[in-house]
Amino acid sequence: MLFEGGYTYSNFLMNMIAIFAFVVWFWLLVIIYGDLFRRHDISGWGKALWVLALVLTSYLGIFAYLITQGRGMAERNAQQAQQARDELRRVVGYSTADEISKLDQLKKSGSITDDEFRRLRAKLV
Repeated sequence: MLFEGGYTYSNFLMNMIAIFAFVVWFWLLVIIYGDLFRRHDISGWGKALWVLALVLTSYLGIFAYLITQGRGMAERNAQQAQQARDELRRVVGYSTADEISKLDQLKKSGSITDDEFRRLRAKLV
């Protein structure tokens, strides 16, 4: 048994910390594996080495990946989000011109002020 003193508050607290650490580790592992297998800039051998490093070194491998590949992860994530937005806009039929005409109608009806119109139009363009 890990704790011989019975089930005390300190044992409970340590169990909760251990569970939290495991959940964080697993979540980071899923995020990193998702990024790793979506990448097209490294070969299969490079991916296999990263997977091996992540499995064998646990948190150390995760920290190494985040430190060395963090900027690329953020860029790939932003690019994927932009592609998803563009695809959704294409499927739904979103058009910047349509949105500007809707804003113009809202301005003419008095629902929004000139300042709001300029601010919202700047976001669209």
